[in-house]
Amino acid sequence: MSQTAITFAISDLAREFGITPRTIRFWEDQGILSPEREGSKRIFNRRDRARLKMALRGKRLGLSLAEIKDLIGMYASTEDETPQLLECLRVMEKRRAALEQQREDIEAMLAEISQFENQCQKELTRRSGS
Repeated sequence: MSQTAITFAISDLAREFGITPRTIRFWEDQGILSPEREGSKRIFNRRDRARLKMALRGKRLGLSLAEIKDLIGMYASTEDETPQLLECLRVMEKRRAALEQQREDIEAMLAEISQFENQCQKELTRRSGS
């Protein structure tokens, strides 16, 4: 690695992304990051930082580990990013559909809870009025 290359220690990345070094080591264990070593010290480069950023974004979006690895892995394989972008759109569409279904399910449950609460209130009112 060139001496002029920008590098990061694990503590730098942990602080920047608000995560623990253990989380960074997890992503390394999963093959997302591949830092160089100086003895036991990990030396991360810009590529590692970008991959960590993508992995954390994927996690926030609720993607599975396999989906995250697939999407990140695609960017390393070719210069033409069109297939990766299309796959990213497909994955996001799938995730959006799952979240919208969850929202519908939650709204239905909330409506059912409201209905049950109303029934309980009516029963309490009836009993206190007797």
